[in-house]
Amino acid sequence: MKISARNRLRGKIVEVVLGATTAHVRIDVGGSIITAAITNDAVNELGLAAGREAYALIKASDVMVGIDD
Repeated sequence: MKISARNRLRGKIVEVVLGATTAHVRIDVGGSIITAAITNDAVNELGLAAGREAYALIKASDVMVGIDD
């Protein structure tokens, strides 16, 4: 799969919060926090955990912006 550089951000996972079916994965990308909402199954299959490096892949139709105070 080919992915453009502009939608692939490398960072470190700072927190994974599992919900009933959906998890929120917080990734520190150069001091900015990006939060991804993915399934709990995906978290387990990918082995996502705090402290691991990961890439945030941004899908233009699903981008959400927030402020982390």
